[in-house]
Amino acid sequence: TTCDLMLREELIAAATTVVVKVGTRVLTDEQGALDLERVASIAEQLAIATDAGRRIALVSSGAVGAGIGRLGLSRRPTDLAELQAAAAVGQSRLIEVYNQSLEKHGRHAAQVLLTADDLNQRDRYLNIRNTLHELFRFGAVPIVNENDTVRVDELQRNVGDNDRLAALVANLLPAPLLVLLSDIEGLYDGDPTLEQSKVIAEVEGIDDSVLGLVNKSGARSMALSTGGMASKLEAARIATTAGADVVVANGRRPGVLVDILAGQAVGTLFRSQGAPMNGRKRWIGWTADSAGRLVLDAGAIAAIKQGGNSLLSVGILAARGDFGKGDVVSLVDESGAEIARGLTNYRLAEVVQILGQPTDAIADILGHKPYEEVVHCDNLALTQ
Repeated sequence: TTCDLMLREELIAAATTVVVKVGTRVLTDEQGALDLERVASIAEQLAIATDAGRRIALVSSGAVGAGIGRLGLSRRPTDLAELQAAAAVGQSRLIEVYNQSLEKHGRHAAQVLLTADDLNQRDRYLNIRNTLHELFRFGAVPIVNENDTVRVDELQRNVGDNDRLAALVANLLPAPLLVLLSDIEGLYDGDPTLEQSKVIAEVEGIDDSVLGLVNKSGARSMALSTGGMASKLEAARIATTAGADVVVANGRRPGVLVDILAGQAVGTLFRSQGAPMNGRKRWIGWTADSAGRLVLDAGAIAAIKQGGNSLLSVGILAARGDFGKGDVVSLVDESGAEIARGLTNYRLAEVVQILGQPTDAIADILGHKPYEEVVHCDNLALTQ
């Protein structure tokens, strides 16, 4: 409706910082080689947005695909070392093409390669954020990618895919708008191959009914890419929970980014859920690794979710993991579903002794009581 479109225009117009993610299938042809015209088009749109006063960071897939094309491989490698080699060859090609395209518009590409450890460690996380802000100040366009040449999937230390990486970068800045460009128009209400299926213009919240659309909208071969609609919904869940709006759209559509930033009804808009979190809570809730789990009773969950209260020892049913004071822990219900994350004031051995006990009993049990709360509300972020 006209009212919905006006609201969309207002939301997007207010987003001075934007994180854009572009997928492998947007940037490469059927053989896996870079589509130079497509990259040039994306770069031109980034330059237009930057010239208009937006601060734009691009999270770009395509390194492995570019390496496949440059090395003349007939298929995507399955061996980890071969994948890393293809990424190393392709990464130089990818940033070279972006920079050449951006220089035509008076801008420069700045390569930023990240690993999970870079985001997990608070000091490195802040260093990345500071670097991105300086790049914006210089008028450069950060091109962010996971450092495929050093990540080791078997050890579970990779960020996961570039959809999630884009959501984490949006939380890092923080950015009020995340744009995920793929080869699909948006989230469909049915099988996108069927004529009667329509793109959903706006999603208020990502619930089970929305998640149930994944197989219908994301059931397609993705030989060159790692992310499908499921990963985009997970990225949208992360970003919207932290207070950002998200648009999923077709990156092959001419001028798609310009149209999105003009507030046009392109793709699917996922609305933010509540006010934006501060940067510290974004890091706690979505970026730092969890070192353990605290199982909470219904009363504690209600106090945290509805009252915004701290977590007290009396509301803890069980503690698992290997965490120390100051580590990030997941707060879960009895079924194991995560409700929130926070920094614990007590190490595992201490929590095991005081769980289920009133705060007044902590000093008698431990011999000291440095904190009233196991997790203070200032160090707690809702993730559900």
